[in-house]
Amino acid sequence: MLIQVSYKERQKYVKVDDDEGRLDFLQFHEKVIERFCLPPDAEVIYKDSTGTEVDGDIFSDVVKQGNVVLTVFSNDDALSDMTQTSESSYSSGASTVILDEILNKRQRFDTTSDAMFAKQLVEGVLKSKSGGEEVLQQYQAKETLKDPTRRQMVNILVAHMIDTHGNLPTKAIREQYALGIVTLFPSLKDPYSKKGYEHFYDATSNTGYIAWRLKTVQRKSRQSSTLPPNSSEKVLYSSKGGPECQRATNLEGQLDGDAYQEAISLLNHTTDKSLILQKMRETFKHRQRLVKDADRSTDILSIFPRFLDTKGLVDQDFTLLFDAETSSRLLQKWDLFFKPNVINEAKQLTLTPELSQLVLIAESPPGCDLDETKICDQEMASMLLLLHLLPPPPGQKSPKISASDAAERLVIFHKSCCSLEEHLSSDKRQHPYLLAVGRKQSKIDSFYIAMDMHLIPCQASRFLGAFDELFKAHFVFNLSYDGALVNFYTFLQTTLYNIDVGKMKESPRVRDLRAKLLNLPVTLT
Repeated sequence: MLIQVSYKERQKYVKVDDDEGRLDFLQFHEKVIERFCLPPDAEVIYKDSTGTEVDGDIFSDVVKQGNVVLTVFSNDDALSDMTQTSESSYSSGASTVILDEILNKRQRFDTTSDAMFAKQLVEGVLKSKSGGEEVLQQYQAKETLKDPTRRQMVNILVAHMIDTHGNLPTKAIREQYALGIVTLFPSLKDPYSKKGYEHFYDATSNTGYIAWRLKTVQRKSRQSSTLPPNSSEKVLYSSKGGPECQRATNLEGQLDGDAYQEAISLLNHTTDKSLILQKMRETFKHRQRLVKDADRSTDILSIFPRFLDTKGLVDQDFTLLFDAETSSRLLQKWDLFFKPNVINEAKQLTLTPELSQLVLIAESPPGCDLDETKICDQEMASMLLLLHLLPPPPGQKSPKISASDAAERLVIFHKSCCSLEEHLSSDKRQHPYLLAVGRKQSKIDSFYIAMDMHLIPCQASRFLGAFDELFKAHFVFNLSYDGALVNFYTFLQTTLYNIDVGKMKESPRVRDLRAKLLNLPVTLT
């Protein structure tokens, strides 16, 4: 059954299974979260047009009254609009259920009075300092802040903080300013973090834009400092989640003992794809133990060589590790929501010739015949724009590289007339990447995941699908992200795939971009 849902200014249909006359309430709830990119752990309450709560027991009966429109509200500020909307819908004869998202208590800020005081503090500082009015005016006009303006705002606030509280303001003071920023500028709030302002200041790790600016000011004030440039701003983001995290799997039908050995022997000889998929599924747990074993993980492709000639095995293992819903998220979300927002945000960057070309290609209509001068196709261009928005972080032992250089660690073009073996023999990369094979860069015939001097054929013939498999290969083979791409991959992992949300260590830049993209004004679809 299709149920019409309205969230802010977007309208979508949510399909719910009808099982012997009953609608699956849990399935509906999960799909609403997914369709509107709400935080995965958001707590919600359903109400009808009279404001009466509707729980799972009576949900099916209410919806089946007919002509149902579900209206979604994402925060408490929408309560006044909720009343008006429900009255309008009710008077028109529609059976309306109001979905009022109640933020998890752990995600709420401090008390309302604290938030209002912090907001007034930040607003007062910006109004009284040179350059502050420019920040306020840009947000009023754009409902967001460009990166240079955000840096200007942080510099103004940190300068005021030091003038008022000295060079070492307490954590409480730093949090107060961070709270004031996201209260004054709601679209800068990160909906996936506990407090929403950790990208400005995270008291636990002492990171964020405010912390980094304070360190810079403190370093410059110490004339006798022997620290090399930028060393105090570099942060290693150790991961509690990600590809190398241990995960519990509860699969039935897994082979063991002699049956497992027989399956390995069969896999090394059969060419029946359906049988290969079945036996690979039945040996999944053993494969996961193998890739987690540092002494044996390099043997994975020799023990399971079918990865090298059978398409779809990476996707199958990833789906077994998580679930089908997680596996499909990038392909479901990218084109409809993230791609247009990434393009719009990339236009706010300083447009170099290369970046301008990427924007032009990304905005080309699907199926547009790209000429020989194009450096990539539309899907690849949009993903490379995301890489420019999340450029490589400063290296701990090597200089920072550009987003253009980092792109060569993500995808390499290989002319179909040249030898693949020669490419592999000369390749020194230590992390997996896509090898795009074709006659020209804008028209790729096939994709491979290059890993450990081997090529794993991609099932997808389009870039977005092939990249989806590349991302999944990190989890399937227990591979860390390339250091130059860590922000890029982490953003996709948490924000699109919703993997290890709240567990994965994220840089302020990742949280900042998520806040911008998820809080952009939306239009009806």
